[in-house]
Amino acid sequence: MSKIYSTAELINILETERQACLHGRRLNLTEISFTGNPVIDRFLKSEGVQKFTAYQNFKAAVHEYQREHQVSGIVWREIAVKGYSLRYPAVDEELIALPVDLMTLKSAKISMLEFWRQVTVGMDLYLSVNTGKDFRQIEPVDVEAIAQRTEWVSLWKWEKLDFLEILLQLGWGKPEEAYYKRGWPRTKTNLLIGYWLFVIGN
Repeated sequence: MSKIYSTAELINILETERQACLHGRRLNLTEISFTGNPVIDRFLKSEGVQKFTAYQNFKAAVHEYQREHQVSGIVWREIAVKGYSLRYPAVDEELIALPVDLMTLKSAKISMLEFWRQVTVGMDLYLSVNTGKDFRQIEPVDVEAIAQRTEWVSLWKWEKLDFLEILLQLGWGKPEEAYYKRGWPRTKTNLLIGYWLFVIGN
């Protein structure tokens, strides 16, 4: 019986292949047009398109492997903010979510939302609108209304000495489509951002 690769091994394989494609060691030589529009295609370097499509083709093969062998796309992450910490599931950005992974994400939604509520007290909250080009200030009650319509949650944090940003992604459908804003209307995502600017000095 042949070995089945684990989630961690697939992530490493994809990273190795991505680097090989970026450095030109893998090319899709059959790919000569990217958009199908000759005006736009003439501005795109064929080698760059060949590198990109070589990686995308390899990634699609890995996704098929995941489905065939039921290899989860879930990785476990930890986040700590203001003395609160949480260990939570997320789908790796290069993998897909299997149906069982979606169940794992759905079951973590309540604890992830509770963490978000605890750490964003006193922060300015904004909803990403117009596909991320604009932001609208919102209140915690608005977050609750959006959360009621979604299936799963993702969290990210950016922190510096004088700045804290916590991003809450509320979505439904396939997380791998939501990350790249594909798959509408079967997949949808709302991004909520909590900002906290620290004032240092007088």
